[in-house]
Amino acid sequence: MKKLLFLALLSIHFLMAQAQSIDPWKLEAKNWDTKNYYGITVANGMLGIVSAQEPFKVKDVVLAGAYDLYGRGRVSNFLRSFNLLNMQVSVNGEQINQKNTQNFTQSLDMKNASFTASFDMGDKAKITYTYYALRQLPFTVLMDVSITAIKDIDLGAASVMEAPDALKEVQNYYNEIDRPHVVISLLTSSAKSPTGKLLMCASNTFLFSETHGTEPRVIHEMWDNNMHLMKFGKKLKAGSTYHFSIAGSSITSAHHDDPLNEAERMTIFAKLEGRESLIEHHQQAWADLWKSDIQLTGDDQAQQDIHSMLYHLYSFVRAGSNLSTSPMGLSGLGYNGHIFWDSELWMYPALLILHPEMAKSMIQYRYDRLEAARRNAFNHGYKGAMFPWESAGSGVEETPVWALSGPFEHHITACVGFAAWNYYCATQDKEWLQTTGWSLLKETANFWASRVDRKGPGHFEINNVVAADEWAENVNNNAFTNAAAIVNLQSANKAAAILGLPQNEDWALVAKNIPILTMPDETGEAKGVTQEHASYKGEGIKQADVNLLAYPLKMITSAAQIKKDLDFYSKRVPNQGTPAMTQAIFSLLYERLGETEKAEQFFKESYTPNLNPPFRVIAETKGGTNPYFATGAGGIIQSLLMGFGGLDITEKGIVQLPSKLPKTWQKLTITGVMGKNYTVK
Repeated sequence: MKKLLFLALLSIHFLMAQAQSIDPWKLEAKNWDTKNYYGITVANGMLGIVSAQEPFKVKDVVLAGAYDLYGRGRVSNFLRSFNLLNMQVSVNGEQINQKNTQNFTQSLDMKNASFTASFDMGDKAKITYTYYALRQLPFTVLMDVSITAIKDIDLGAASVMEAPDALKEVQNYYNEIDRPHVVISLLTSSAKSPTGKLLMCASNTFLFSETHGTEPRVIHEMWDNNMHLMKFGKKLKAGSTYHFSIAGSSITSAHHDDPLNEAERMTIFAKLEGRESLIEHHQQAWADLWKSDIQLTGDDQAQQDIHSMLYHLYSFVRAGSNLSTSPMGLSGLGYNGHIFWDSELWMYPALLILHPEMAKSMIQYRYDRLEAARRNAFNHGYKGAMFPWESAGSGVEETPVWALSGPFEHHITACVGFAAWNYYCATQDKEWLQTTGWSLLKETANFWASRVDRKGPGHFEINNVVAADEWAENVNNNAFTNAAAIVNLQSANKAAAILGLPQNEDWALVAKNIPILTMPDETGEAKGVTQEHASYKGEGIKQADVNLLAYPLKMITSAAQIKKDLDFYSKRVPNQGTPAMTQAIFSLLYERLGETEKAEQFFKESYTPNLNPPFRVIAETKGGTNPYFATGAGGIIQSLLMGFGGLDITEKGIVQLPSKLPKTWQKLTITGVMGKNYTVK
């Protein structure tokens, strides 16, 4: 008996030690499979840096808002920027690479948004470098390098500026600015985008730890038209540690009228701010972001994963930029960097709760493209504003022609209206409603009033659409499309009342007459279930559609009906090839119904099968290889905020509904929600 008790206590101790080894703020990779490596992104809401597994290399540098026509589908794509952090580093003339390094470790510090790599080069040196997409400077990055010599060594270091293949007319420049107190060496490149529409520019410089006059001599080398570098050498004594940094900036003519000079000015600014000041301000900016956090006690792995989701959402959106974010954020060129309903319905609500200033930037992106949406409606014979399914720089339709969602997935327009209404509800900002929100609500409502087919009282149908469940193409009376249109029309009239404007009787009439269908089968499992569309007969679905009527639309409020729909449709999502956010909605709704065990099951299913090594980055689908799927992260964070956390956006602001936690969770705390904290135990 004593032996059994001892073994049980030993097992508990082991499990506790194992749990404590999971750092809630740090993702670390060691000994990864080189054929199964998915990088992680350091980003500041404008510029994203995607890690590579080779030392002193990064895979991609991506700039938000920089698009041009090339590649897939004859539509605008995100542009790769100059890879301004790639380096060539040598010890005693031997260039560092994956083959001659040992104990290679990479880690992401989510709290401070920094990526660190460390390794040994035999018995010669220990090397560490850390890079940042500086939060306080939207177009600027910093890499900090530290080399500890084990023996006397000759260090060689070169910053390499190479143009991506898609850019053309590359121009390379090198300048030295000599002042009495400083010498600034600028490695600069510019190039035109594939069609010549944009000028993309990048510049970087060394920051040395030595006093002025004793720093290494920098030499410039031009290799070919697409690559050049600046380099220096340094002799290090055994036991000594040497530090240097690289600061760089990248910007395009989509962001500034004079990007070439501005890239150099911003780099000079960073150089003379100095390493310590740059890092201090960056860390303070992230400390301010993390005042809005989700803290979970009782499941250390889930806590780490939650921080990763929040980190990516915070990294991909920037307050004041007037830009929104794509399904893959700034983690690469996935989905061409286009803006879908993923932005308004999946990522935006989580940010609206935690950082309304970020959500405001996302909805401003739509407002700034309202005129393009009006033209789109006109082209299709409708009134008001018809937002494109895929939007990029200009706000015109950017969906490839082969995808029918471009001309037919109209619910995006209602999602934009819904986001505008929710911004007012959450913030109670009447001035914003008057200056910005009202135009979005009015024009989207006008679209739906013209979009319906008026076939008589009670039959204002919305026909020939691609459903939210995108496997249902060119169907009639799709549940989500119809319900979202109703909410859009009703919200527009509510906004009018708040602003003291007359009610639009036609909006009210249309909203009253748009049908929500019920399955025609009066027996068996389908009895009384909300029908996804007029021809739906119970087949498999790609993603949540009907269930969105319960949340976020609140069109269906009966617990019995919510459960009936949830039990029916949750069984019709295949295990493979479907996006992560669907299970997050199932989790949220089961939690609101009080079925916490099912809620926990779907919470785990929403992302754990989608994780890719070595940093647990979320792919769009189970077994998928296209991380990072920010849409899924947004849905999962909603299941925590509005499901387990009980928060709800109402016409009077944010309130907390009763909720329960899974048995393994001890406490959930949501901090920084409009100045308040919320706790569930």
